[in-house]
Amino acid sequence: MAKRKPTKHDRPHKQSGPARNPNRQKDARGGSPRSEIRLRQPPGEKAWEIVLPRCARDRREDVEEVRLMLEAGEFDVARDECLWLLQGCTDCMEAHHLLGEIALGDNDFPLARGHFGYAFQLGAKAIGRATPVPYRLAANRVFHESGKALVYCLLQLGKPEMAAEVIETLLAADPSDPLGVRQLAAGGGGCGAE
Repeated sequence: MAKRKPTKHDRPHKQSGPARNPNRQKDARGGSPRSEIRLRQPPGEKAWEIVLPRCARDRREDVEEVRLMLEAGEFDVARDECLWLLQGCTDCMEAHHLLGEIALGDNDFPLARGHFGYAFQLGAKAIGRATPVPYRLAANRVFHESGKALVYCLLQLGKPEMAAEVIETLLAADPSDPLGVRQLAAGGGGCGAE
């Protein structure tokens, strides 16, 4: 009997996306790798900006495609794409933010809180006590927008004390309050960037 030529369906499934770097450091618990998000001062600035890890920077075009999917109303495809992006880079703040927006569109406040909270915490951890980290610098916008959306979700879920902690962090990073989180806490405004 003649042997059949193998087809692409016969081959083992190759994982798409970038391979995990086995040399990347693990956290103290031996779990997932530590965040590589850091801060830098741009030339001529007294302010700080968030610098995403390479894996997140390498996904910028993919994130833009997700934004186009959302504009076209392809929410399920966009959700799947974001989840795929996070498989290779859990520190992709924008993917978490976009997943939060999708969940918010479904009025799933607990899930939206989780995604916005993860993006916000990644930024807050990198910032530490460094200030200012202003919204006006493009690299900081996802952090601030995720923080504002997190405040909105926390208020919707009846957690004003937690919302106040997030507001405090956002105002420490940018006291000018460009997204109006003070007003949001006072009961006015939505969660989008203004």
